[in-house]
Amino acid sequence: MPESNQRVSSFWVSGMTCDHCVAAVTEEVSALPGVESVSVDLRPGAESVVTVVSDVDLAIDDVRAALDEAGYELVET
Repeated sequence: MPESNQRVSSFWVSGMTCDHCVAAVTEEVSALPGVESVSVDLRPGAESVVTVVSDVDLAIDDVRAALDEAGYELVET
């Protein structure tokens, strides 16, 4: 369970199919300022869920840019 000053955000991501995808997304999103941990629920053939624990509110544009850099797309819901 996150500490009271931590924020937990979940993002839907398309195009992820394997462990390499998970590693690429984890690396790029982890590099964002304030990110403490990243976990990925890989769903090949569907949209995967990326959960981020951070100590700051994440700007959606920063998350989108990190996912783009990794080669994947943020799905707007």
